[in-house]
Amino acid sequence: MDIQTKAMGTVAIVEKQIIELPNGFYGFEQFKTFALIDAPQKPFIWVQSTDKRDLAFLALDPFLFREDYEIDIDDSLLAPLGVSSPSDVLVFALITVPSDGTPITANLQGPLIVNRVNNKGMQVILNDPKWKTKHDLVAEMAAKRGR
Repeated sequence: MDIQTKAMGTVAIVEKQIIELPNGFYGFEQFKTFALIDAPQKPFIWVQSTDKRDLAFLALDPFLFREDYEIDIDDSLLAPLGVSSPSDVLVFALITVPSDGTPITANLQGPLIVNRVNNKGMQVILNDPKWKTKHDLVAEMAAKRGR
């Protein structure tokens, strides 16, 4: 199946790349279906709406730059995803690349959680004050290398 993307034009995807977010993303609740597409710049991925070409989020596995990242979510909150094992879960931090040259940031407070078994997902908001919506990605990577 081909979809129109914000960043890469027309892209061929397969069914297993499509995820369903019954509640959408915060601020974009009306959009429920997205495709996970590898970005040309590894290890980033695009979370591309299948319904709206101009709606896409750049994302990254947060554990690549924050080994201490913890997601403390009540099991009842994840129940709609049908998660039966922690190994079924994919976690993505949404990335912001500002056009004004300010730092590229990762949202660790509102990750995207996806059940890789059934491709259902949701954006959750973490209550831990350690996790913010704007973590400087370059600074976080530099700190990880410096350990």
